[in-house]
Parts: sequence; C-alpha cells; structure tokens
Amino acid sequence: MKVVTRFAPSPTGYIHIGNLRSAIYPYLLAKQNEEGSYILRIEDTDQARYVEGATELIEDTMKWIGLDWDEGPGKGGEHGPYFQTQRREIYIEWAKKLITKGRAYADPTPSETVAKYREEASKNKQAFLYRNYRPSETPEWELGMPLRFKADPKDRYYHDEVFGDMHMAPETQDDIILIKADGLPTYNFAHIVDDATMGITHIFRGQEYLPSMGNYLALYEALEVEAPKFVHLPHILAPSGNKKLGKRDGAKSAVDYRADGILPEAMLNFLACLGWNDGTEDEVYSKQDLIDRFSLDRIQRAGARYDEQKLVWLNGQWIRRLFAEDPKALYARTEGFWPESAADYDDDYKFKIFSIVYDRLKTFGDLKTMTPYFFEDPSVDMDMLTSNKALKKLSEQELCDLLRKATAKLGELKEWSAEMLQQTLNDLLAETEQKPATLFGLIRLSVSFAPFSPALHDTLSVLGRETTLARLNAVITCFGRD
Repeated sequence: MKVVTRFAPSPTGYIHIGNLRSAIYPYLLAKQNEEGSYILRIEDTDQARYVEGATELIEDTMKWIGLDWDEGPGKGGEHGPYFQTQRREIYIEWAKKLITKGRAYADPTPSETVAKYREEASKNKQAFLYRNYRPSETPEWELGMPLRFKADPKDRYYHDEVFGDMHMAPETQDDIILIKADGLPTYNFAHIVDDATMGITHIFRGQEYLPSMGNYLALYEALEVEAPKFVHLPHILAPSGNKKLGKRDGAKSAVDYRADGILPEAMLNFLACLGWNDGTEDEVYSKQDLIDRFSLDRIQRAGARYDEQKLVWLNGQWIRRLFAEDPKALYARTEGFWPESAADYDDDYKFKIFSIVYDRLKTFGDLKTMTPYFFEDPSVDMDMLTSNKALKKLSEQELCDLLRKATAKLGELKEWSAEMLQQTLNDLLAETEQKPATLFGLIRLSVSFAPFSPALHDTLSVLGRETTLARLNAVITCFGRD
C-alpha cells in the first residue's frame, strides 16, 4: 500500500508545538514507505485570521526541523494547487455533486435568526442542532449564500489507529455549513475534498477533532469517498498534567525555541517522543532512527506531559553528539549566539572557545552568558572572591600570597599550552599544599569572575599568557589596595 500523508496548517501565526508534532508523525510514516509521499497543504480559507508571512514561517520552520515535503508550496506536484484559496473551483464542483444528490441545500436564514435558534436551544437545555430548524423551502444555491449539508443522522462506526473502534451517535451529526457566504469552503468540507483528491491514506490530527467525526463520516458516505485511516493524537498536556498545553503554560513557538539555541535535531527528537515510544529505554533518536522505528501502534492514548527540562537535556545531548561527529560543522551553527563583544574576534579563536565549553552548553544561547570573559576583561569583584565557599576560609593576605605564587609560577612557563599549564598547576598544588577547589578556584575566578568556566588549563590556554597574567596581576593589585 502506497502511503500518502499530509500536514495541513493554517497560516494564522507562529507554528505551535502541538501543530509541529502533528507534522512529524505523518512525515515519519510516509518516509517508511518506499513509495510514500508527504504533502504540505496550506489551509488558508479563514481569511479573517490570516497573518501575512505566516506561510513562509511555516515553510521555514519545517525546513529547519528537517521535514522536507514531497509535494506542496515551492515544489509543486500532481495534486496541486496546495493553497485552499486556489482550489475554490474544486470545492464548488464537489458541492454541486451533493446538491444534485439532494444532500446539500442553500440556506437563506439570516445569521441573527440562527443566533436566536441557538439561544432557544440553550434555554431549553438542549444541544443546538441546526437540522432541527432546517428551512422547509430553500432557493437554488448560488455564490453569496451559505451551502449546508443535509444530514442523515444515524449510528456510525469507524476504527481509529490510536483510540481503537469508535461509535458516533446520531446526535453528533448536523447540517454543517459546507460553503460560506464568501464562497470559500469550511474546514469540515474542504479537508475531505482535498484528502480525497490528493489520495491521502492516513490523516493525523489532534483528538479535539474526535467529536466532529460523525459529520465527517456522513460526508464521506454522501460523497461516495473511501475514508482514509484516522490517527487522532492525544493532547500535549501542561507541565501540571491536568490540562491541555496552552500559551500560558510556558510553551513557546518553534521560532522562539530556535532563537533560544535549541537544535532542530533535539526538537524533532523531543516532539516525536511526546506521546510515542518504541518500547525501549532509548531517549536520543536521530531522524533516521525515528523513521526506522516509528509505528502507529506505539502512539499512546493518554496525553503526554510537556517537560521543557527534557527538551533542554536532549539539546545538550545533541550538542555533544554532533560535536563528536563534526565539530567544525556544529561550530558554524553558533553564528548569532555569541556575545556582542565577540564580533571583533576571528573564527579560529571562537572555535577554540567553543571546543572547551560545548560540553557544558544546554543551548547555544548559553554562549552569551558563559563566554564574555574570553572577549573582554571582566570587572574585578573582590566580594566574589572573598565570599566563595572554598576561598573564604583563607584571609585576604593568604589569598593574595597564593595568587602571587601562582602568577610567578605561570609566568615562568616557556610553552603556553594546555598540557604544560596542567602540569604547572599540578606542581603548584603540591608546592602550596592547597586543595584544587581553593587554588584552582582562586585562579579561575581571578581570570573570569564568572560562575562557570571550563577546565582551568584549557581556559588559560585559550586566554593566552598576556591576558592571563594581566588579569591575575590586576587582582593582586586590588588586594594590595585593601
């Protein structure tokens, strides 16, 4: 069986985490199939919510995370056009089929009257079903007037690949609008026509669409279209686990995570595992791993709790993995994440820094806070020295004397390399009879005044002899002033 899947977002703003997961699973399924095809379709019929530039943002996000579509905007294909506003004639043609069969009718009822019907149902504590108010006489349909489906309510059954065998009762089916007064189709009608004409075999979407399945099944039947396989995905839950993830729960758009320095490999890995697992203890998956291992029967029915800390952890794992594979290629992706003071330094110097800090990075955004002292002299903060847990046991005079010995010993080095620096620091430990946390901590803070720095010998090697000795002497001078 040839597998054809699609991702059909609406260009109404940023692409959210839940939407992006809905793009990943159909991609994985299509790529497992030798002749599989993955289609990108833009559902832009809701012109009131259309956002300029949103389509380009969707495409850019999908390219960033590695979801390359086989057909769609920018690529073409045999099933175009791929914007619903460009498929208007196709919907009209299919709507006329329903009119001919007596399964659709023009609705002249003013919207104010429909609102009154809805209010009446509410007062009577009844679910609002428009078919209970269906007009007895309807005019011939023409553009400018809503076209409604004429429901045939009955028990309907289908199989969902995640939720199993499902039943839709008659009360779930209604006279839904197919074509709006502006001549554009509703989602309820357009996606069924599009999926049928594009040969879609599997539909992936959120479980919030489950209540509408009665109407969809009725439309498939009326249009004499074979229904595809349905894959409804459980909600992504807020960190609390008690509700669907929303904007107020801290989750950002894919664009924001990208700007924060999250790698696409980590985002793909993270989202694919939100509600799916392959039954192993593995946690780090490449795109090819996911293609090879993905299966519909391993999608969980329960909602998956959103855990941003897990995303950040995965990102760190991917930084280390990609550095091991090709450090230069990974470094090239750090552009734009360095502190402003790095602008005047060349790639060779920044690559040296990246090579000693990469294993401590959680995101590329950490470069801005972890590396400024490599590019500019830090302000001397004597309180930071004297209040340090390992250093406050010594008097200021003892700290100053210790720093003098270290500066003198380092100044004697003829070869300023990481290896020679490590040997010299070890010799200093033996001579001063200090603990590494004390001696190395004093030197580390004096050259960086930062809460974090890489291994001391690597840090001093990259900073260089002149900068290192100048910074140590600056701190000694401050001790002298006290």
